[in-house]
Amino acid sequence: SKDDASMQMADSGLDDVVGDEIETQGEYLGGAEFAFERDLQNYLVKNLGSIEPGLKLYNQDGITGVEYPVGGRRIDILAVDNQGDLVVIELKVSKGHDRVIGQILRYMGWIKENLADDEQTVRGIIIAKDISDDLKWACSVTQGITLKEYSISFSLDKVN
Repeated sequence: SKDDASMQMADSGLDDVVGDEIETQGEYLGGAEFAFERDLQNYLVKNLGSIEPGLKLYNQDGITGVEYPVGGRRIDILAVDNQGDLVVIELKVSKGHDRVIGQILRYMGWIKENLADDEQTVRGIIIAKDISDDLKWACSVTQGITLKEYSISFSLDKVN
């Protein structure tokens, strides 16, 4: 859970020592996970090309794809790919389970019906620290959803 992840990072004591460095370098603890979904979200919004080359944040009339509102809920990130198609990105800081399939399909359906042009396709990407087997099985029979796992590395280099 999110609370467990934040407790793990807090208990490590490294937050106090390198918190500022972590933010400026855009890198995080090795072998850890993001403490909060918004930290993962902020990092990916600034580095959409790391998800997929050519990916750009959705931006229309001053409304961006960060926490994009869909029928009383919010998409973590709504992006546009280099073909002009819409990409719904759902983030999980720890384990991605099969229940996220219903969530991302609902978002994709809403976007297809309410936002996408007739020629635009809508697809989804689920990003998590660990993708569960049940999510892999669910996605194996679901079209238009890609799974990605993130990992974090952190290093300190001596400055001469």
